[in-house]
Amino acid sequence: MDFSENSYYRTLVDAIPTPVFVVDAEVRVHDLNAAALEFCGQAKEAVYQQRGGEVLHCLHSLDVPEGCGKAPFCENCVIRSSVTACLQGQKASRQRMRMELVHGDSRQPMELLITTSPMPDCGLALLILEDVTELLSLRTLLPICMKCKKIRDDEQYWRDVEDYFHQHMRIDFSHGLCPACVKLFYAEYAKPPRP
Repeated sequence: MDFSENSYYRTLVDAIPTPVFVVDAEVRVHDLNAAALEFCGQAKEAVYQQRGGEVLHCLHSLDVPEGCGKAPFCENCVIRSSVTACLQGQKASRQRMRMELVHGDSRQPMELLITTSPMPDCGLALLILEDVTELLSLRTLLPICMKCKKIRDDEQYWRDVEDYFHQHMRIDFSHGLCPACVKLFYAEYAKPPRP
């Protein structure tokens, strides 16, 4: 199926800020959106008809010479099982998966949410990947100074709480004073309690 000729489809899919792939039962890529191209870091032509693990640089796609889908680990792959279930009529929504990607000599662990949905009348599935790695890493314990409240990052630098959250989650803070601190530090401005 040629998706490139339908400008309505192309505009709609490319507007989605999350990586979206159109795949077959072997998780071969038939199409992908702009966010998916950025996510996998390859040219569009290099991605077509490649299996998902090869496109994403999954560590296990290198386990056996046959590649993605043939290694023992692939039997439990959430992406593969979600696509299979989807093509059998069972929609998968936000199934959690831990994946290790290979970039040169480095490994990058990722936490993904996998959603699949069948595409009508063509035997293909829509595969959506949500990267929740940063969100889940923020749920873990953060080393924070008990005095100044700076947070130690992965590079062992101590950063202000505001800087850390801005860098990792693009969250900015506005500042104020809670009633207890107003009372403690600025008692002259504290409102008397209501009767």
